[in-house]
Amino acid sequence: MKQLIERRFRNTKTPADPVGAALARLPDGVAGAWFSQPLIKAAVLVPLIERESRLSVLLTQRTEHLDDHPGQISFPGGRAEPADAGPRQTALREAREEIGLADELVSVVGYLDALAVVTGFVVTPVVGFVAADAEFTVDPFEVAEIFEVPLEFFMDDMNHRLGERNVNGYTLPFSEYHFEHRRIWGATAKIISDFIKTMKNKEISN
Repeated sequence: MKQLIERRFRNTKTPADPVGAALARLPDGVAGAWFSQPLIKAAVLVPLIERESRLSVLLTQRTEHLDDHPGQISFPGGRAEPADAGPRQTALREAREEIGLADELVSVVGYLDALAVVTGFVVTPVVGFVAADAEFTVDPFEVAEIFEVPLEFFMDDMNHRLGERNVNGYTLPFSEYHFEHRRIWGATAKIISDFIKTMKNKEISN
């Protein structure tokens, strides 16, 4: 599985203009209806960890008091800072700040397409393998807890639920996963769905 992921993501790269690329992927009219302000660049780390000869996906549960996406399940990540050289540095810095993951314990293998989120962000997912012996220190202000989901759970199409959501007059499909007692939805589920489609070499759509 690890070798397959490396092959699938070997030639992926981030666009020079992630905001423009993300907006171009939206259906006609959606960008104007959703966004009245310039979008904020952000990045997340999609951390894959080998556990007993299988890969797991590390996710976080955000605390309830945060302004952006409170209480939701997400990947480690956040908005870009001026000093960040690009999405890779943003994702690694945010993972270090949120869950104490040292940069040298992450091997970045590639990227997924930038995603425009209705809350006003353009998120670039950065895919990386995390050392199995990595230790984590959670920032209690931002992260309520961290947990892992076996990658094979997401690979099973039976666990991928599709629905529709109306936002400002536009009805768009959305992805959702239910793992144990947790609901994984929104941008996180979309990123997971895009990752699985890339793994299976399927075309990604909005």
